[in-house]
Parts: sequence; structure tokens; C-alpha cells
Amino acid sequence: MPALIFDCDGVLADTERDGHLPAFNQAFAEFGVPVHWSDADYARKVLIGGGKERMHSVLTRELASEIGLSADPGDWADAVAAWHKRKTAIYTERVAAGVLPARPGIRRIVTDAAAAGWTLAVASTSAEESVRAVLTHSVGAELAGRFRVFAGDTVRAKKPAPDIYLLALRELGVDASDALVIEDSENGLRAALAAGLRTVVTVSSYTVNDDFSGASLVVSSLGDPAGPRAFALHDPLELHPGEAVSLADLSAILSADDGKTDE
Repeated sequence: MPALIFDCDGVLADTERDGHLPAFNQAFAEFGVPVHWSDADYARKVLIGGGKERMHSVLTRELASEIGLSADPGDWADAVAAWHKRKTAIYTERVAAGVLPARPGIRRIVTDAAAAGWTLAVASTSAEESVRAVLTHSVGAELAGRFRVFAGDTVRAKKPAPDIYLLALRELGVDASDALVIEDSENGLRAALAAGLRTVVTVSSYTVNDDFSGASLVVSSLGDPAGPRAFALHDPLELHPGEAVSLADLSAILSADDGKTDE
């Protein structure tokens, strides 16, 4: 049976602006770190794969001295780990509070794929605790239990490196030709393509201007028949998904000739 592998942030829910950004800023404030990312700041930070890596990017020698950290890289790593642990807790609380609704079509397509016997997985550079919280909130506990989750620091190199997808394929025992990825960002697309995976992109709030060359389909969202509908932004296979991307559309992508995607 085919496998359907989802990214988390921006795919299961549009989590960055209303979830991760305020959680990062609250964690910085609680630890007395004089950093507060604006929306524009964070649009640049999302290009960095991984939350710890984003936090580490603010640490300069001057900032470390200001907040009482030594020059020891080990101290910096410990500080970032503590900040990120608290940030993850804040973010998870926001998910549980219902601040971040699932993106259109997610529950529908997961329900259909599960009924058809597809293997389901999430491959994300976010912390596993955060991913599982978003997954459960987006599709419900029963469907979430059908997923394998590959997340956080399970691989050393994060997206756009293909490592998380290569791990997922290996652990799932699925060939790349039998798996399809749902991503929302250029970094995620590059990771999936480097792992030999066909990819559907559902653009999110920070990724509308990314370069999605090589994607099998780029849409505004997966859409729902009752709305909001999906709009095809790039359709190299001429699937014409209409108001909602269906499981039949995804199956058609898997059966398409390799040469038909726009590299």
C-alpha cells in the first residue's frame, strides 16, 4: 500500500504565526533574553530548520555576555535546550487551547487514506511533543494513532537535508516510488525531492513566495467540498483538482511518469 507522509507546521495546521512565533517570544521573555521577533523577523527565521536552531541563531557573544552566559559552547547549548523546552510547553498549551485549527482538507484526506489502507506518517523538524499535539488536534486521537511520527532530533541534518524523509522511508519499509509527501515550504520540498519523493505543496502564511519547482502539485490548501476550496497554483500533471484535492488525485500523482513533474 502507498504511504502518505505529512510535514507538520504549515501542513496539518498553519502553526507558525499563531503558534510558534508567540511561543518563542514568550519563552525569550520568561528567560530574560532581550529578543522579540516581529512577524517580519520570523519570516526569515522560518528558513532555518528546527526550533533550537532558530533560537541558537540569536546567540552572539554580546548577547551571551548580557544574559550572563560564559563563552563555553556547552553553556550555550544548555541554555538553548532550556529555552526550547519551555517554548515547546507554551506551544503545546496553545494547541490544546484550540488556537490553531487544522488546515482545510486535512481530516478529510487522512480519513480517506486510512480507510483505503494507506500508511500514514508525519516527518517534521519540530519537537515530537509539539508534532503529536498538532496531529491529535488536527485529525483526532483515533486517526492520530494510525500515524508513525518522525520528528525533532531523530536526525542530525534537518530540512532541506533529506535525512528525516530517508529515515521515514527506512522505518516504514516503503520505497520512495510508493510514497507521497505533503509539504508547505521550499525547504521541505527540497528535502522531499532529495529523498526521491513526489510532493504536493499546500502553501502557508510564510511560504507563498517560495520556489516550488519540482512539486507535483501546488495548491492553496487541500480544500473541502463545503469550503474553503482549493486553488491550484501550479499543476504540471494537469490534475485539475477542483474545489478539493482527493485521494484519487494523490494516487494519480504516484502513478504519473517521473518526467512529468516540472523540475
